[in-house]
Amino acid sequence: MSGPLARQGKAKASSLADDVRSFAAFGTATACGELAVDGRRVPVFTNEFWTSAQREGHSLHEVSYRACFKPSLPAFFVERLSAPGDLVLDPFMGRGTTPLEALLRGRVPCGNDVNPLSTMLVRPRFAPPPLSKIVARTDALDLSFDGALDDELLVFFHPDTLRAICGLRASLLQREREGRLDAADEWIRMVAINRLTGHSAGFFSVYTLPPNQATSPDAQRKINAKRNQSPPFRDVRAILKKKSAALLKDVDPLWAHESAALAARAVLTTGPANAIALPTASVQLVVTSPPFLDVVQYADDNWLRCWFGGIDPKAVPITMARTVDAWQRAMGEVFVELHRIVRPGGFVAFEVGEVRRGKVRLEEAVVPAAAAAGFEPEFVMINAQEFTKTANCWGIDNNTSGTNTNRIVVLRRE
Repeated sequence: MSGPLARQGKAKASSLADDVRSFAAFGTATACGELAVDGRRVPVFTNEFWTSAQREGHSLHEVSYRACFKPSLPAFFVERLSAPGDLVLDPFMGRGTTPLEALLRGRVPCGNDVNPLSTMLVRPRFAPPPLSKIVARTDALDLSFDGALDDELLVFFHPDTLRAICGLRASLLQREREGRLDAADEWIRMVAINRLTGHSAGFFSVYTLPPNQATSPDAQRKINAKRNQSPPFRDVRAILKKKSAALLKDVDPLWAHESAALAARAVLTTGPANAIALPTASVQLVVTSPPFLDVVQYADDNWLRCWFGGIDPKAVPITMARTVDAWQRAMGEVFVELHRIVRPGGFVAFEVGEVRRGKVRLEEAVVPAAAAAGFEPEFVMINAQEFTKTANCWGIDNNTSGTNTNRIVVLRRE
């Protein structure tokens, strides 16, 4: 295709390649290389392209999720490859970093995920209720619960805390069944899901793994025994209010007013990434990170969050390909769908990280799969940084297991 949009996209890709090649904002020059795969020679640019600082983004991003990327990653591409009012999509949205960052930068946020948990975590942050309304609803919700307490859950929570959690869950599920779940309820559910387990007094649980995953009850018993700990009482209402205030720290009435029109146009869907309910040629930019083979066990990590949301994690068909060939076939189907959705001159930034201690470079599988679907592979960006707080928590040295390396294949729709 050689229409004006396609020509504009080609010019923009060339300009971005020049920008990345000469990038030196953090004091180092870009290292230039080449990826030879499937008869193609694709430029590779390595540098630190965005800050390694923790929590550098908007306060609304501070919702943890397994294997999520930093807001600065989608921000880099949103600013350079889209314009205000454009549709920006993440077909594997997780906690919603891409659609939220797109909204914050004046784009129309679109997201999809096979797990309905994602929409629960994303939608409330597009149009946050005022803190006063959240506090009033938190105080008004019935947290009483007189049913039996699950012994498996008592390894995480004090009995009185668990009763309040179960009461909150029952109240929200009932309001949802009755069609009475409003924006304040959705916000409270999102915050509660985020505060279920963690490693500080800001969570409902006893000390456990970081909040982007929930360990099993058996593993938690071992943690409790090793640390000689038992679940302390946590004030559920107080924690909900405190976390809400922290999330809303950067939100002011002006931003809320200006974002309302964009949020109203937002599209959030639940389903496989190879069949997304968006019009053909409607999206300017896709920024995403799919599951990396079977590296992350999303169902296991989110079992407790799914329980709270009334979701059966075993019924969520997450792509967990164990071989590169199987993963490439699954991503090939996704690229076919993205080629339908992305408009001529539009882009895909496909982040694949680094898996199996760097022995597997998934960009080598992405390039031919994307090209077969009709995309033009422009270049690969490797964002390499010093270790992050998350990496340090897990005892991972810098760039040992891919924790600190983002590998992004930039593709253009002709």
